[in-house]
Amino acid sequence: MVLDNRVAFITGAGGGIGSAVALALAKEGCNVVLFGGKSIEKLNKTAQKIKDIGGKVEVFSGDLTDESCMKDLFSSALNKVGKIDILINNAGMALNSAFEDTTASLFDKIMNINVRVPYILTQLALPELKKSDRASIINVASVVAHAGYAMQSAYVASKHALLGFTKSLAGEVFDKGIRVHAISPGGVYTDMVKVSRPDLTPDGMTTPEEVAEVIMFLLKHRGNAVIDEILIHRAGKTPFLI
Repeated sequence: MVLDNRVAFITGAGGGIGSAVALALAKEGCNVVLFGGKSIEKLNKTAQKIKDIGGKVEVFSGDLTDESCMKDLFSSALNKVGKIDILINNAGMALNSAFEDTTASLFDKIMNINVRVPYILTQLALPELKKSDRASIINVASVVAHAGYAMQSAYVASKHALLGFTKSLAGEVFDKGIRVHAISPGGVYTDMVKVSRPDLTPDGMTTPEEVAEVIMFLLKHRGNAVIDEILIHRAGKTPFLI
């Protein structure tokens, strides 16, 4: 088990993709850190699922949009678990709103959560990741990082920014042995997609567990063939159209 005793920090692990990934990592022997998130109840539910299978988990809940809170949380978590091998920036916010109705405060909020938080958290984690012999960073983007969907201008802008950050970071750290990947799923039935695409139903949608399987493949199969990004679409969508 190549991930046994590795330490993975995951944001947005209170449900959806983040919770599914946390559980999958725990099954592989990872020490999982559920990092950030103001709803301690949701994080504790995920943590309990991990404990039920005998997995190792720590919970550090707090507002990651508050930079000082993020730094304090990271320091506390690192002191507790001792290291970090994997960082999964999964926390995000969706918004379904006409461009003319998207206020500056809404724009700032979505950019803060979807771009600024992973950017600063990665800066905090990078010195520690450099110490790992199997360091990986996975940024969970979206198909909207490639396409401009109507009624989602701020969300689309944030995911384009996250993908651009991912590409630039990968170019800076690959020679240090750190792999940086982007996962761009579309049509995953989570609480967030219910906000961004209220027209969708669960029928034919990708499940969080299926996305988790893709992420696990990246983390477990670390050979000479490197996958920079994976685009995922639901089965009912026309192939190669996002």
